[in-house]
Amino acid sequence: MATNVPERSDSTMDLRRSGIPSGAKITEIDTMPPQVTLRPYRPDDAPAMAQLYFDSARTLGPRRYTPEQVAAWAPAPADPASFRVRAEDGRTTLVAVDAQGAVAAYGDLEPDGHVDHLYCRPDMAGAGVAEQVLDALISHAQATGVRSLYVEASELARSLFERKGFEVVERRDFVLRGVPIHNYAMRRAPT
Repeated sequence: MATNVPERSDSTMDLRRSGIPSGAKITEIDTMPPQVTLRPYRPDDAPAMAQLYFDSARTLGPRRYTPEQVAAWAPAPADPASFRVRAEDGRTTLVAVDAQGAVAAYGDLEPDGHVDHLYCRPDMAGAGVAEQVLDALISHAQATGVRSLYVEASELARSLFERKGFEVVERRDFVLRGVPIHNYAMRRAPT
C-alpha cells in the first residue's frame, strides 16, 4: 500500500478475532477505486465470497481457459461453510466492499506467505480492486515478518502478480476433475 495514503484513526480495527496475529492492525482505507473500502473478513462475508469465487471463475475464466477447464475449476457455487472455515483457520483474509457493503473482491494470505485466493467480482475486474487487496496483503506480510510470498496464479491473475514483483517459477500442468488445466507457480523474493 502506498505510504502516502491517509489512515482514518477512527476506523483502525483490532483483528485478533479474524485470525491475524496479536497486535497486527489493518486500517480501513477509503482511497481505493471509487466507492470501495478494504476491511478484514467478517463471518457473514462467507456466502458472498463463495458466490464471488464461482461468478469470477465462470465469467472471467473463459477469457483464458476453455469451457471444459472453467467447468472443472468451478463446477457449482462453492459451499459458504468452506469459505468460513478457510477464513478462520489463521490466514489473513481481506475483503473489498462497495458502497452498498457488497463484497467486490477478496484475498487471503496464509502465515507461510502463500497467497491462496485473490478474486474479484466480474463487474469490478480491471478497476484496481484486486490490486488493492493484493497490495494490502503484501504490506501485511511485510509488517508481520513474512519474508517471501508465493502463489499458484491463473492465466488471468499472472500479469497482476508479475506487476507486483512475483516471478514465474514454473508452469504447472495438472488434471482437475478429469480436465487438463494449468496455472503458474510464482514467488516474490524477500523485500
